[in-house]
Amino acid sequence: MIRLAVAGAAGRMGRAVLALANRDAAFKIAGGIESPDHPEIGCDLGGLIHSEPLGISLSRDLYSVLEEADVLIDFTHPSVTEANLKAVLKTKTAYVLGTTGLSEKISRSLQSAGRKIGIVQSPNMSIGVNLLFKLAELTGGTLDETYDIEIVEAHHRMKKDAPSGTALKLLEILSKARRKDVKKDTVYGREGETGARPRGQIGVLAVRGGDVVGDHTVSFLGEGERLELTHRATSREAFAQGALRAAKFIAKQKSGLYNMAQVLGLAG
Repeated sequence: MIRLAVAGAAGRMGRAVLALANRDAAFKIAGGIESPDHPEIGCDLGGLIHSEPLGISLSRDLYSVLEEADVLIDFTHPSVTEANLKAVLKTKTAYVLGTTGLSEKISRSLQSAGRKIGIVQSPNMSIGVNLLFKLAELTGGTLDETYDIEIVEAHHRMKKDAPSGTALKLLEILSKARRKDVKKDTVYGREGETGARPRGQIGVLAVRGGDVVGDHTVSFLGEGERLELTHRATSREAFAQGALRAAKFIAKQKSGLYNMAQVLGLAG
């Protein structure tokens, strides 16, 4: 049985992970962590997921929770990723990281940490989105530059980063497939007298509003036809299910930095 801790346990993603883990016999919930001033500190975790009391209180003490855990799942904020990474390294806890908007410094730290503990890091834990990544790679490498590429993503009004981490991952994949420079050959939205669309350019547009969980569409627009690849998340359970699958995978690894493609057997 995998002893599971959840960072940001009182947030929307944290609650979704706890609720699914509580119904999965492969897991034992070891603890949930929140910021020190969170109003629900000390409350039973069962109350967060509308279940019977679990006998475990929401904690502000990350280290004490990790001492009882095999894996930490983290969907919090880039501002606390470095501190969380330091904690899992000290306690030798496997780490599943779904936080987006990570800096290059954090990415380098994850590479280094992967030599000591097991880590799964992905901008999107959804199984469907990771299939989208694979399909986008195949399509982008098959269709030539007579097919223009546009990436459109939509999220709820409260999302803080744009474009989404998923859209940026799609951009990275498609730029590599087309042998393009992400910085030089990408346009983020358009305004004014833009002129004709340059061949080989990749467009990225972020839409924000309402309660959209997450929509991503990659369009390949050619002469006489258009191919679109779309993934729509209708519930945060899709990301929570993927994170738990990643936790089951990383609990068996001694060390290494992995992505969801490797977890799902899609790598290569």
